[in-house]
Amino acid sequence: MAMDLFDSMRIFVRVVERGSFSAVARELNMGQPAVSKQIRALEQYLGGPVFARSTRHLALTDQGQGFYRHCQEILGQLDTATRSFASGQEQIAGPLRITAPVSYGRLCIAPLIASFLQRYPEVRIDLRLSDHNEDLLKENIDLAIRIGVVKSEGLVALSLGTSTRRVYASPTYLQDLGLPHEPAELAGHNCIAFTLLEHYDHWHFTHGAQALDVAIKGNVTSNSSEAIREMVLGGLGISLSPDWLFAADVQQGRVRSVLDDYQTTALPVNAVFSRERRRSARTMAFVDFLRAHL
Repeated sequence: MAMDLFDSMRIFVRVVERGSFSAVARELNMGQPAVSKQIRALEQYLGGPVFARSTRHLALTDQGQGFYRHCQEILGQLDTATRSFASGQEQIAGPLRITAPVSYGRLCIAPLIASFLQRYPEVRIDLRLSDHNEDLLKENIDLAIRIGVVKSEGLVALSLGTSTRRVYASPTYLQDLGLPHEPAELAGHNCIAFTLLEHYDHWHFTHGAQALDVAIKGNVTSNSSEAIREMVLGGLGISLSPDWLFAADVQQGRVRSVLDDYQTTALPVNAVFSRERRRSARTMAFVDFLRAHL
């Protein structure tokens, strides 16, 4: 029964990642009815639907979204355990090529590397920081740290957690433009948008059971978190950004968070691999290290 459940979970995850029953059927060399049967059996086991079938496009239910995240983590841990057993006494040594977003890599990943290398001194790390998603196979990258939903069908994502976000502005800006007390007031502010996220020109908030979607506007956008931080510090505008980007600035009074009574959508943080690339013991050791320390 356990193996049947794991098989159904794997198929479910692939359907979510590919967005199509037929694509997964071709990938696994199965008939589409067999894939559908696996999903129905999984839903029967769970006691509810994982996909909202009333929509034209394949969409997860709220419960299905939560189950998908848990499946990613469980299957990732199972994959790690299986590879660890298969690799036996494989030495944790050799080159490890990692890519991460510039700000996140600088503030969250780089500070951990010394501790990791102290534990595994035979590993040699090549840390490449870029806000663009590099081709992992073409660039010969072992591991990518990515923030946001991973959509590429050729990649495997293991959850490292989530990145919470708040609205930030400098005291100078707030003195000149005023403090917003509710999201609707953002219409009167110069909002600096991060363009590498989907729907970057809309900021989403929740307040209790109320969901709010705010169309923001401003005179500058950027694909760089580092640039947005500098512009916020300079008093140019207001930004919806991850907590880790402004943590030191908040402590030192250079910026402050606003609209703290409203929650914003947290972004998933994933360790990402190419399906075609073997995951070495050193790669998985680094992933386990990040899970323990981030």
